[in-house]
Amino acid sequence: MSRLTVMLENAARLGPYEILAPLGAGGMGEVYRARDTRLSREVAIKVLPAELSGGPDRLKRFEREARAASSLNHPNVVTIYEIGESGGVCFIAMELVEGRTLRSLLAEGPIATKRLLAIAAQIADALGRAHGAGIVHRDLKPENVMITESGLVKVLDFGLAKLSEPLGPTSDTKSPTASAGTAAGVLLGTVGYMSPEQARGDPADFRSDQFSFGAVLYELATGRRAFARGSGAQTLAAVIEDQPEPISALSPKTPALFRWVVERCLAKDPTERYSSTEDLAKQLADLRDHSKELAARDEFASDMAEEPETWKEQGSDESASATRSRGGAGGLVVRRRAVLAAIAVTAVAVALGIVTVASYRAGRKAERRLASGVTFRQMSFRPQTIFQAAFAPDGETIVYSAALGGNVPELFVIRPGYPEPRSLGLPPRTHLLSISSKGELAVLTNARFVRQRLFIGTLARVSLGDTAPREMMENVRQADWSPDGSELAVIRAAEGKDRLEFPIGKVLYETAGYLSDLHVSPRGDPIALFEHPKQWDDRGSVILVDRAGKRTLLAGDYEGEEGLSWSRAGDEILFTAWPAASALTLFGVDLSGNLRVALGSAGGLTMHDVSRAGRWLVTHDESRDSISVLAPGASVERDLSWLDGSGFPFLSRDGRMLLFSDWSANVGPNYDVCLRRTEGGPVVRLGAGTASGLSPDGKWALAIVFTPPQLVIYPTGPGETRRLPRGNLESYQSADWFPDGMSVLVAGNEAGKASRCYAQDVSDGPPRPVTPEATANCTVSPDGLQILYSRPGGSYFIQRPSSETAQTVPALTADDQVIRWSADGHALYVLRPANVPFRIERLDLASGRRVLLHEVAPADRTGVLSSWGAALTDDTNTYAYSYVRMTSRLFVVEGAR
Repeated sequence: MSRLTVMLENAARLGPYEILAPLGAGGMGEVYRARDTRLSREVAIKVLPAELSGGPDRLKRFEREARAASSLNHPNVVTIYEIGESGGVCFIAMELVEGRTLRSLLAEGPIATKRLLAIAAQIADALGRAHGAGIVHRDLKPENVMITESGLVKVLDFGLAKLSEPLGPTSDTKSPTASAGTAAGVLLGTVGYMSPEQARGDPADFRSDQFSFGAVLYELATGRRAFARGSGAQTLAAVIEDQPEPISALSPKTPALFRWVVERCLAKDPTERYSSTEDLAKQLADLRDHSKELAARDEFASDMAEEPETWKEQGSDESASATRSRGGAGGLVVRRRAVLAAIAVTAVAVALGIVTVASYRAGRKAERRLASGVTFRQMSFRPQTIFQAAFAPDGETIVYSAALGGNVPELFVIRPGYPEPRSLGLPPRTHLLSISSKGELAVLTNARFVRQRLFIGTLARVSLGDTAPREMMENVRQADWSPDGSELAVIRAAEGKDRLEFPIGKVLYETAGYLSDLHVSPRGDPIALFEHPKQWDDRGSVILVDRAGKRTLLAGDYEGEEGLSWSRAGDEILFTAWPAASALTLFGVDLSGNLRVALGSAGGLTMHDVSRAGRWLVTHDESRDSISVLAPGASVERDLSWLDGSGFPFLSRDGRMLLFSDWSANVGPNYDVCLRRTEGGPVVRLGAGTASGLSPDGKWALAIVFTPPQLVIYPTGPGETRRLPRGNLESYQSADWFPDGMSVLVAGNEAGKASRCYAQDVSDGPPRPVTPEATANCTVSPDGLQILYSRPGGSYFIQRPSSETAQTVPALTADDQVIRWSADGHALYVLRPANVPFRIERLDLASGRRVLLHEVAPADRTGVLSSWGAALTDDTNTYAYSYVRMTSRLFVVEGAR
């Protein structure tokens, strides 16, 4: 008879709680339904086992663990209301969940895929939140997961497994918590669900929960336990040494991607599991949200495995056709390429799913075979970065601008009958914009690299074959011909805004962000293009602007957008984008906003052009954004990138901490603000947004969230996140700390106005304008008395916040990026992000003299284009810099639609 049972024989109360009925018992004690007499609500009461209250140390640990768990505020975590003691009985009062445990649900057999993914995503989300707060469950099992009638998941007992009893020689594998203690050599968890490191008695971190989660998922999918054996000792041995029977053998209809997730969670080596449980949660959420497409793709792959002759015949036909087209030795080369192309098409169509999901779901095999006939003809072979490519009017000749090394563009042409690209003979720094229906090229001369595939230079026109462009207009970024080749639409910056003009001189649309990838409809109206809310950040939307200036949003809120073209008929826009937490995808959207996946592939394809015959011109781009750091006392740089999209580095004053942003596909549409020690170690994800700097004391990280626009301050240690009021600001461009750490300087814009700089207290109050309109790139001096900002055209000024007069900084140009002020306020540290290798220089404000501090770049500079910023400590010995690397291969796609 329990202590509480004895107590209840005398009075059915525990402090303010009226005990109503027992609910169950487990390794952490007995659970009762109770009524809170103060708030008139029913709760669950979990009572600490009597043996755990025998000493003050255990009671303190109980309270510490319970309070840590109570700090979790998440819909999938049971809420803890109170930790108390009454009459010598310690208890936790928590949310009463009406529902069933996963254990009772499993008694009915394996869970259907749709429900399985819904449950899995919610558990993972709860684990991700807990692990982000430094809390490890240690005893995840079906008994500790409740499912309400509405399907809501609630995870119980976070962080409390430390208090359970040691594993005895007769313990079974059913469900009880197995052990106590935190030191190495002490078993902790539940037999059959504990990780190998737990089973060995080794220290365990959040990745141990991932293993337990994998064991639960395995059981949900198959109806069997992953490691069940005849005794507890045998089960422990299986956890350490054995692999469970493949899910595909027990439950063949389980999606392959889900099986891979489970296999990764069940990896024996913790380093082979997920480096972040939030990544695991996002992957499962993505699987849940696309369960129908997954089922269709897996069914398609299975179907293709049963139809090898179809694919063999297509490969043979392609090879025979290519062989007939040329004779002699050239035929051997073409035949080899044809075979490789046939293999590539097969791999792409089966492994990468180049079919429309809709046609497969309808079961139209004939249409599916037509889709599988998509072919890829490789057109470029040297390592290079391809910026822009287009078909000439004959639909066979291809012109493209590329850089074999660095970011200086050169124009090449590929003509029918000769596969090797040849230079067009135009001067260096000539960049292709568009080819007219008459064969005339719109190009930029003296093109200066900006970001991604963007350049700025002098708009010129030149006929294909000529070598002397006729210049037309300066400071243009992009242009496209009208269908008849008589007029040009252009994008250029003016008066602090980005402008779309068509024809040149007639402003159709302006934005405080930037515009890109404009293409005039084959019908002459409207113009399709990308609109980006923040300068040089390629996240954004697809819009239409007609000749009357009317803007129409077609598709939006993509993490990135690169490459756009009209379909042959002009009824659809084909564009490349990164959806939230997904891979680069080539989409089609019609003029009513109906969206489809036009062509899927691993790694993504960037759209460049569509010929009159319907051929597509695309590139496959291998891209990675990285950060290198020279840490204090180090002699060599260390790569501290996280996934494949790390940039915007900031260093703490002592150089020991690195703050940066990551915009990789898995982190979400608002990116991630990350923290990492410069000597290495795990990445701490502070929250969504783009990093904008560390506070002077290093305790706070400033960040910009774009959707919806928000200025956020994250604690780098203990503390609460603060979200600053936006006031009248419509968007943010940049942010910086004042040296007192009590206020920030932000660049943003109000509706219908150009950007300007604002000061804002971090404690309260809206942003207050401190510079004129059409100003950006704001940073504040070490004494807080001077603000540096730029004006359109790249000129820089210094102004006091309380003054309306400004002093020019002639030594700074549009090619410079300001890293920070020097500690004495007499100089600026600057970087020219488009110059490879990157020069970090000290610019004296009085004399304009530049002194080189560091010249940096990765050892392998192939495809290295630019930098996403740099950081320096006060002594300038410790530094960090980011860089963009991209290499491309050009393809002609036939058969796609």
